[in-house]
Amino acid sequence: MALDAKILKTFPSVDETAVDALLQAEIAKNQKKIVVLDDDPTGVQTVHDISVYTNWTKPAIEQAFAESNNLFYILTNSRGFTAEQTTAAHEEIAAAVDSVAKSTGKDYLYISRSDSTLRGHYPLETILLKKAYEANTGRTIDGEVMCPFFKEGGRFTIDDVHYVQDGDQLIPAAETEFAKDKTFGYTKSDIKEYIEEKTQGAFKAAHVISISLDDLRACRYDAIEAQLMSVSDFNKIVMNAIDYCDVKVFCVALFRAMAKGKNFMFRSAAALVKVMGGVSDQPLLTRKDMVVQETTNGGVIVVGSHTEKTTKQVEYLRGHPAIDFVELDATLVKDDAAFTKEVNRCLAAEEAIIQSGRTACVFTTRQLITADTGDKEDDLRLAVKISDAVQSLVGRLSVVPSFVIAKGGITSSDVGTKALAVQRANVLGQIEPGIPVWQTGDESKFPLTPYVIFPGNVGGIETLRDAAEKLMA
Repeated sequence: MALDAKILKTFPSVDETAVDALLQAEIAKNQKKIVVLDDDPTGVQTVHDISVYTNWTKPAIEQAFAESNNLFYILTNSRGFTAEQTTAAHEEIAAAVDSVAKSTGKDYLYISRSDSTLRGHYPLETILLKKAYEANTGRTIDGEVMCPFFKEGGRFTIDDVHYVQDGDQLIPAAETEFAKDKTFGYTKSDIKEYIEEKTQGAFKAAHVISISLDDLRACRYDAIEAQLMSVSDFNKIVMNAIDYCDVKVFCVALFRAMAKGKNFMFRSAAALVKVMGGVSDQPLLTRKDMVVQETTNGGVIVVGSHTEKTTKQVEYLRGHPAIDFVELDATLVKDDAAFTKEVNRCLAAEEAIIQSGRTACVFTTRQLITADTGDKEDDLRLAVKISDAVQSLVGRLSVVPSFVIAKGGITSSDVGTKALAVQRANVLGQIEPGIPVWQTGDESKFPLTPYVIFPGNVGGIETLRDAAEKLMA
């Protein structure tokens, strides 16, 4: 049942300054490197001045461990992988991380950052990380914390039910378009029931531990710590949260439990990473913050996501007088020759627009293309083929755009790793709430070009246009 969003204002406030002081003291005592495995590039949507690595070679992990920051991201892009591919990737990452940790003498923990609307390879990814961590360190992972809260995207968990804000309504997650995902769909909005559904009954809803908003708002650190200390056998902990203060109170108790020897796995959206890493707030980025080299060329916006929200944002963008639109006919994807010809047509049109000083918006046909085989992984492979075509419209550019915006999780990952060939990026911050900006490295196709990673499920109808306008000269 939907809730009125006014409910978010009905909970008692906390003395956040006092909470922050306690949290910073606990963070300072934590010696573990926080390794965030991100299943698409949108997970850096709450942080700034943090590194994200697009590969997991040993030299990359060594560089990450040598940083003074207590956390770093590894972009796995596993939401675009098959189960077999994500298994291979997670096993490789776990081996590389543990090897570097042993050679540097540093301890570590994993956060599996995934979608705030509950899509992704769960529970597969955290099971893989648990098995590898336990085998490599000899320690037991006692429990798994589930925290899909993400304020910037309007994702809130109340009484264990996860909601997606739509205007003045909070819609149970299972009643949204995201729950109908062809690959990662689900039917339960109560996170305890979601866990039982996704683990096929291995973990029962009745046994999942719930951290209540009542305890969080009353700052009952000892009670929450006691709940965490009671966890064993990889049982699950659901964290209710409607604001950052809830996550902060939880993390004070969490760090205290970890200091007493408890080990946890984390499956979370972006908010928990920010709080555990002690990342400060900063204002939204301005053009001056993002653009370090001026050019007379226009920018490029590539849109792969076909969520209803994205489609509305693209339609609103159409009214901008300095943006020209190129539609890639994705319905041709099953005909290799026709699809190749279509991609080449779009590339030529796009380059002409950028060279003229205008911004090109390249978007795919606004409908979901399916393989019609009944196999979810066939649908995923088809989506990857379309995304490969979309990223090539950046990767094959012979002109340097003034900026790049990619819309959609798989699309933005492919543009960042394949088209722009980024090995390590610095997260500058956010251009709009929940919308991160990378500064590309010297090794990339377009060095120091601002790259905006725009999730398919974030923002209002006007947000894509607002972001583009910020970057346009």
